Parts: sequence; structure tokens; C-alpha cells
Amino acid sequence: MKLSSILFLTIPTMSLIGCSGSHFINVSPNVSTNNLHATVDFLSTIDPPRVYYNKDSLEKCVEYISKKFIEYGYKPDFQKFNVPANSSTLSDETYKNIIASAGPTNGERIIIGAHYDVCGEQPGADDNASGIAGLLEIARFAKSHEKKLPLRVDFVAFCLEEPPFFGTTNMGSYAHAEMMNKMKIKVRAMICLDMIGFFRDEKNTQDYPVELMKIFYPSKGNFISVVGNFSSRSLVNSLETCFEKTKLNVETYSGPTFIPGIDFSDHRNYWHFDYKAAMISDSAFYRNPNYHKTTDTIDTLDFNRMKKVVEAVCYKIVGN
Repeated sequence: MKLSSILFLTIPTMSLIGCSGSHFINVSPNVSTNNLHATVDFLSTIDPPRVYYNKDSLEKCVEYISKKFIEYGYKPDFQKFNVPANSSTLSDETYKNIIASAGPTNGERIIIGAHYDVCGEQPGADDNASGIAGLLEIARFAKSHEKKLPLRVDFVAFCLEEPPFFGTTNMGSYAHAEMMNKMKIKVRAMICLDMIGFFRDEKNTQDYPVELMKIFYPSKGNFISVVGNFSSRSLVNSLETCFEKTKLNVETYSGPTFIPGIDFSDHRNYWHFDYKAAMISDSAFYRNPNYHKTTDTIDTLDFNRMKKVVEAVCYKIVGN
């Protein structure tokens, strides 16, 4: 999650994708806070941190995520992509996205993605071990309810979301979105999980890029945000309905992407190829004072509310 100026505004529209009222399927996500905690604990304590130049640490992430996919009944694939030598990588380097799939093999698909690298020498519990923990729990749910999935769901753990690669074609999510486009894969929606674990109930714990917004939006950082562009409005609205089912506070935005921060994660690369995509986030430094700092540790996270975030996406993938 990059430094962002995220406006929280819902433009009402009919939901077209999942979670639309009576289309809920009666399932219990049974999300495990213990599993969420275990994943965040493992990733955030890798030493040295899982930054792009610590290749052994990144490989530990790959091994952990792959083993979890296998444990849940998947056969993970690895998308290797090359980063040419430049000022950041003094030699050509190869990195990996990890991919696992559930549901029908043909037709449209939903992509759930989260990045596993960090920005600098810090533990990255919220950014973005929390997103990977959510990704794995949704994958566990999907496999156990595979016959109820109306669409194929691809779970993708990305590398190289953080600087110095953010905003370039060297991002792991760009490599994946480009591959989908070249293969002419029909993608119904892409959902990006980036920082989903930090919540505050005290007043004046939520900031905004524009002072006037404080009049109209919550001062308490106790909600999750869902952000998309104009083309992804139906996806954003359907996710909002899924969050309402979990009774977790949610604020949404779907509109112009010139507002700084709207495209500050992996979902941006799917927009580039004209796919519908949305980011689910706790709003990063507008709430979390530990953003990109050594204080981004596991003890700062709220796993009960993180569980509700994961439940909402579980409801989404079994919707129709």
C-alpha cells in the first residue's frame, strides 16, 4: 500500500456481481483467527525482512504460502518474472508470483490478490502480511466449498508491489495482469487485499487528504474501505453489500483515478488491461501510524475485525 489520498464516496448503482441481496448463498465462512495470526506472525518475523534485495527471505515467503496452498488441497503454480538490471537491482533478477485456483476450470474467473514483499527493513505485519493471511484463509474456504463456486477463483500472492518497483511494469501484479490479457482470459473481477488489519475506535483516529471530508466521513478508524474506478463501480457496490452482511463498517469509493491514492496498489495493473478491480484496505497512513515503520508489528492488529474482512470476500466468491 503506497502513501495515498483516498476519498470514501459511494456512487449508488445496481450491484451486478455477487452479494446482491437474495443472491447470498447460505454458507458459513468459518474463518480462523488462529490461522490469520499464524500467517502474520510467520511473515512479519522473517529475518532479514522480506524486501526485494533479501532474496532468501522472499523465498521463505514463497515456501510458506505454497505449503499452505498444498495443505488446503491446491497444486500451486509459480509465475516467474524477470527484472532487468537497473539502479535498484544491479543484475538481472527473477521473482515469483504464487498462484492457486479453485472452482470451474472454464469461463470467467475472479482473482484475489495480495503482495508479500515489504518496503524497507521493517516487519510489515499490516503491510502486507495481513493481506496474505486473508488470501490464504479465503483460499481455504474456497477449497472446502469448491462445488458452490459459480466462477473459477485464482488466488495470487504477488512479489514486488513496494518501491522501488511500484508504478512500473516490474510489479508482480503487472506481470500477472499482462499474462491474463495476452492469454485472453476473461476476468470478472480482481480483488486486492492490501492492509486489512488496523482499526481504531477512538475519535479523531481517521485522517483524510482534505479537511472538508472530516465533516462527512467518520472520525473513528473503525471501518474498512473498498476503492475502485468508474468501471469497477458494480464490483465495489457488491463488496459493500458483502461487508454489510458481516456487520463491519465499510466506506466505499468508485470514481476518477486522478485522486491520489486510488490506484496505489496491485489493482491498478488490472485497470491498465481494462479489468474490473477493487482494493480493500484499512486506508494505510491515514489511520495507521506504523505505516512503513519498524513498529508495524503483529500486536497492533485487530484479528477479530480482520476476520470479518475475510468473511466478506468469502461471501463474495460464492455469490452469483
